This record gives sequence, C-alpha cells and structure tokens, in this order.
Amino acid sequence: MSQTPKIGALAVVIHDAHVLLVQRSKQPDAGLWGFPGGHVEWGETVMQAAQRELHEETSVLAEPLHYLDNLDLLRHDDQGKVQTHYLLVGVACQYTSGSPIAGDDALDARWYPVEQIRQGDLEMSARVVDLLETALRPR
Repeated sequence: MSQTPKIGALAVVIHDAHVLLVQRSKQPDAGLWGFPGGHVEWGETVMQAAQRELHEETSVLAEPLHYLDNLDLLRHDDQGKVQTHYLLVGVACQYTSGSPIAGDDALDARWYPVEQIRQGDLEMSARVVDLLETALRPR
C-alpha cells in the first residue's frame, strides 16, 4: 500500500432546495450516501475533478464555483494502523442540466430535500451534513 494520501474531490450541488447525493458502490463507505466525487487525476485540478466525477457518477452537469472545505479522512484497523488516508476537497457547483442517473461508482443517484439531509434520517458518509451546511452559508 502506498504511504501517500490520496486527494479526492466532492461535488456539492444544491438546486431548488435539494442536494444531489449518490449511494456509494465501493469502499470506503459502500452503501452509504454522500456527495458525488472521486480521485483527482494527474494533471487535473480539484475543480475539474469535481465536475468530471459529478458527471461520471450522476450524468448531471454543473459548473464548479469555489472550494468549500477540506476534510481529512483516515481509517484505522483494529490495531490502530492507518488503512486509508484521503484529503477530500468539497467544491460548490452550480447546477446546469441533467437528471441523476447512477453511473461509474454509484449504486444510485438522487436529489434529496435539504431538510431531510439535515434531519439525518439517511445513512450517510461522515460529515455530509457539515459540508452541506458550509455550502448553504452565505459567502
């Protein structure tokens, strides 16, 4: 296993009081709901990766606007050894077009009412609500 952290981009798209989420098909977080996203490829900016991953996972088109937050994600085994290490970068994106269709690494893709996500009654990846609240704050 490489000892280098991986960089991931998360596309946060809010439209008509709804937020776009995907249900992950792979680890980490298989089966949980979270923002569309994935690894930043060599030579690609985080903003470009967020836009690309969003389209690959949902078929939705959106324009990346600005960075929201950085999230450190470290997962440890039972002995405390780091198993995965990601730096996830949330990117606010402005919806352009498209209806969610699960693709690539997603089992499902849907618009959820913001209030439903705030209530926490959906099985979600860690910090989804926190990143959503950051995206909803006035700039």
